[in-house]
This record gives sequence, C-alpha cells and structure tokens, in this order.
Amino acid sequence: MVTDNDRVIWPDIAIPPGELLAETIEAKNLSQSELARRMDRPIQVINEIIKGKRSITPETAIQLERVLGTPAYVWINLEKNYEYNKARLVDLKELEKQIPWLDSFPYRCMAELGWVRSTGDKVERVKELLSFFGVTSFEELKCFWEVAYRRSYAKRPSPEALAAWLRRGEIEAHGIDVAGFDEKKLKEALAAFRELTRKPAREFSLVLRSLCASCGIALVFIPHLPKTYAHGATRWLAPDKALVQLSVRYRYDDIFWFSFFHEAGHIIRHGKKRVFVEINESNKSDEEMEADRFARDTLIPPDEFRLFTSCGRMFSKAAVVEFACRIEVAPSIVVGRLQHEGLIPHTHLNALRTQFTIK
Repeated sequence: MVTDNDRVIWPDIAIPPGELLAETIEAKNLSQSELARRMDRPIQVINEIIKGKRSITPETAIQLERVLGTPAYVWINLEKNYEYNKARLVDLKELEKQIPWLDSFPYRCMAELGWVRSTGDKVERVKELLSFFGVTSFEELKCFWEVAYRRSYAKRPSPEALAAWLRRGEIEAHGIDVAGFDEKKLKEALAAFRELTRKPAREFSLVLRSLCASCGIALVFIPHLPKTYAHGATRWLAPDKALVQLSVRYRYDDIFWFSFFHEAGHIIRHGKKRVFVEINESNKSDEEMEADRFARDTLIPPDEFRLFTSCGRMFSKAAVVEFACRIEVAPSIVVGRLQHEGLIPHTHLNALRTQFTIK
C-alpha cells in the first residue's frame, strides 16, 4: 500500500470495479446473464466489465444502481480510482527508472534551503525534483545543461546543480511584479546603481530590487549550490521581463557589484534569446568579455582610472578613498580593480573591501 501527499492509501495493484460487481451479484444470487437481462445489455458487456476489460460508464452506473441498489456514484468513483491507480502504478515504474539521476543533484542542500521536501524515499525525491523543475523527465533539463557544457571553465560546474540554481531563480522571479522593460530607463538608472555601491547591504538591497523592477528586471538573490560556481545569470522570462540572479557567492561587495553590472551589460548589449551564466572561465566568449568591459567601465570611467593610475604613485588607503569619493563609488570597487589589474597585491587594502549577507 502507498500513501500519496493527500494521505490517501492506494493499493499496490489496481483493482477493477468489476471485482466488486462480481461479489455483489453473487451476494444477490444473480448470474451474469440475469444481470444482463435486467439491464437490457449484452452479457458480453457485463462479462468484460467484471474482467476489467471494459469501463463502467456513467450510463452503466445508473443502470447498476437501479438493478442492484448500489448508488451510481459508488461505481463511478470505483472506476475513476481504478483508472487513476493504473496510471499511478505505471508512473511509479517510470519514476523508479529515474532514481539513478538522484546522485547528480544536491538534494540535501536543496531541502535545507526549503526548495524541495526533505525525504529519504528515493521515489519521493524523484517526484520532488521533477515537480521543482516542472518537468516529467530529467532528460527535459538538457536545455539547462547546455549552459554548463558549452564553454571552457576553470572549474566545470555540475549541470544538474546549475540547472537547480537557475530554476530557483526562475521560480522566485515569477513572483516579482515588474514594469515593462525599458532600456532607456535602465541606462538612466546606472548612475543610481553606482551610488548604491557606497551603502551597506541592509540599505541597498531593497532599493536595488525596486530600481530594477521599475526598469523591467526581476532581481533575485539565490544562494549558491555546491559545484555551481556561478556569480550571476541573466535571461529573459518574457519579451518585456528580464531576470538577473546573483549568488553572492563570495560575499565581497566589489565582486557583487561587478557581477551585477556584468549582468546589466548583458541586458543592454546582448539579445533576449540566450541564457548568460557568469562563471570563472578559462576562455571567455566575446559576449562575456564585452559584459566584463561594460561592468569595468561603468563602475570606474576609463579616463578617470587612467588619470588615477598614471602618476606612478603608491596606492595608499587615503588615495583610494579620496578617488572613490570623487567618482562616487565604494572604495572596495577601486581596490578590486587595482588588484585585478595587478597594480597592487591581492593582499593589499583588503580592509576597504566589505563582506555582507543578503537574505
């Protein structure tokens, strides 16, 4: 016996309602031929119903009620439950075939985050995952896996974990109301986004989401899953609704903001058909390099950066803070850029970089 999520107990075999019909006419000392005569139906029909080869239709159920006294709805419900249980048992066998896939998904982590129900039953885990993804087979997730396989990464992400991370972003984004996408408004908002880099996470997160929504972007923060290695992702849920999701994987503000502006670059510069996932790559595509340049130059204007770095000075804390204040970004943005360019060691000025958590 199996109990489903509605606490209904289903037998391990599908029992046709014809079995109850056979017991009922036997208890009333009726033969199949006599029942057929009283119902004005061919005896072959009665025999096929009893053997489970023919369904009890509503018309037949009404006739059985008149002849046997058992309410028509009883026969109808028995037939409905029999057909459902047959389909359920077939589906169960198909679910069992997909159990080997479970080892590829970070199920325990997903359960801890509340994305799926915690259960040790393998078939239930398969059902939970398929419902989470909104598919009937894991084979249908190949569109997500192509994101993980199509490029060369410093660390190869798990296609299944990455698919789960992307799907969670999609689920949360569907619950966010946004205005119709407006590219002009997004470009105008870039200055406001830069100003937010100077505020702590508890102050900027809601404002950032609101600004994005006003431009037609659903911004979501999705905790990273093991072996995803993703900083952020961009895709379009509809022609007028973009999705940007960030993992806050390293929790440093300069990396967070670079990832955000990188995704904004994809929205402004690239089409609406592709899924872009920001992962450390050994060979970046043209689009990823262009998004990097967009983030770099939007956060720190090229002319300003050249002027700041052309004096051959030592980059002191005071100099970095003064420069960041002048161009109106967080000092950590400048530190991250200097470290990335190799102008200072990665161990230098890290006190200006801030770690935070976004819930």
